[in-house]
Amino acid sequence: MCGGSVPVCRQPGGRCCTTTGPLCTSTGLPDEISKRYPGGRVVTLADLDEYNRKLFQKDHGSRCPGLVRVNFYGDGKPTWALVLITGKNPKRKAELVVARQVAFGWEIRSLETADGTPVVWREGPGKYADLNGKKTTRATRPVIVFVGYGSWGILYAWTGKEVERSRFQIKDSQIYSNDSVLNSSERSYYCAK
Repeated sequence: MCGGSVPVCRQPGGRCCTTTGPLCTSTGLPDEISKRYPGGRVVTLADLDEYNRKLFQKDHGSRCPGLVRVNFYGDGKPTWALVLITGKNPKRKAELVVARQVAFGWEIRSLETADGTPVVWREGPGKYADLNGKKTTRATRPVIVFVGYGSWGILYAWTGKEVERSRFQIKDSQIYSNDSVLNSSERSYYCAK
């Protein structure tokens, strides 16, 4: 529990939320998440099966797979993307939410629901194209990446007016475009709309 209110990511040696961590010191967010998502908790490395845990750690080390700070709206306000889960596999449900601190508290938006135990991370601004190369998103702010390993991935970009959503294929922590693998150092992901 974080400050006694919302179950959050805690893992040995990880830099996830503890009672003094960044999410816990974000005024009121743990309480707000508990009220809006009763029974939900943030995905931890322990929630991932061994194979998916290794995939996540390969690219993200000991970071929390269900919690990432991201300047999604580009305004510098404290903003978090969280994957909240309820239930146990194989009937586990997940919800991706983005929470931004505003003058009156927290603005919380649900971006997606899914089955299983997906993970989340952020990527920098860049060019994101669909699989066919017909549509391109030019993200001027960091983006949120929501992934069900071995199956699907969804990228979210804030356009300044709305959230743009793009699907892509992912396998073994590699993002695929028309059967070719993009290097992780590239800033462009090829997505299926």
